[in-house]
Amino acid sequence: MLRIAIIGATGAVGRECLALLDSGIVPVERVVPVGSARSVGRDLGAELALSLPMAPLVTVGDLDPRGLDVAVFCAGVDVSNREAERLAAAGVLIVDNSSAFRMRPDVPLVVPQVNPGALAVRPDSGLVANPNCSTIQLVRALQPLHELATLESVVVATYQAASGGGLRGLEELAEGSRRVLDDPGAQDGPGGRFGQPLPFSLVPEIGLQDDSGLTHEERKLVREPRKILGLPELRVSATAVRVPVFHCHSEAVHVRLREPVTTAAVEKALAATPGLRVYSRSDSPSYPMPRSVFARPEDRALVHVGRIRVEPEDPRAAAVWVVADNLWVGAALNALQIVELATKNRWLG
Repeated sequence: MLRIAIIGATGAVGRECLALLDSGIVPVERVVPVGSARSVGRDLGAELALSLPMAPLVTVGDLDPRGLDVAVFCAGVDVSNREAERLAAAGVLIVDNSSAFRMRPDVPLVVPQVNPGALAVRPDSGLVANPNCSTIQLVRALQPLHELATLESVVVATYQAASGGGLRGLEELAEGSRRVLDDPGAQDGPGGRFGQPLPFSLVPEIGLQDDSGLTHEERKLVREPRKILGLPELRVSATAVRVPVFHCHSEAVHVRLREPVTTAAVEKALAATPGLRVYSRSDSPSYPMPRSVFARPEDRALVHVGRIRVEPEDPRAAAVWVVADNLWVGAALNALQIVELATKNRWLG
């Protein structure tokens, strides 16, 4: 039985962690919700109708590491940089959702379905990094293709939902959409969470651009799959776009393989992979969509793959359409599956 803290428990990902813990994904003795000073006193158990053994909400500065086995950080890079290593030094396993430690050589970057061997032993750093939300669903679709015919290059365009901007992002999309529907001629307000107004538009920039023109999100999509897949020379090109969708990220993925394949072989390899739901042309619908993926808990826990095809003029080039819940598959669920794997490996709990 684990004693686990959720740092950033009042945010979008933190709330999903609590809900998943309530479903019994890992056995818990006690859950400590951690939030800002203005959140102290909130009864998250009652707010979210949870039956978990919840401690009172505390700030991260008041969190006592002596009573913890693991802490899941969902509060952003600044909090992770400031507090994660302090708690790790006290013996707490840290599973961090931010980008603070992902590319550090002494920190495993883990998707349990793809590289479980990265957690064969407890890292000396006491830190395990949860990948970027878009990276997780991408590598879960790429792994079976690599095993089938060896990846040479990947080109991906992401279509990322407003929930990637947290509760504030969801509120901005809802309020802005109502404003435009009430008055189509209204002038756009400030860009807010997404840099530009999102309702009824697309924003092809997620994070700041570097000197090469890549955004922060695109840099993560280039670097992280290489580390997770163990392919440091893999060529990856990414374009990240924010779209006016509330939940679930979508990706158009084009790969070049070392060996020729058929559409049937690609579909078979994907369908044989646990945790993937594959849509064939004979299905109705024949492809996944964000609204339908978000509708049911059993679908929120899967990576959905459709529009599977091999280029008629190039049997080494394949394309797939990938949709997954960015708050579950892309964040909370993957983090808790890391905790689950560490427990199964008998070095946690």
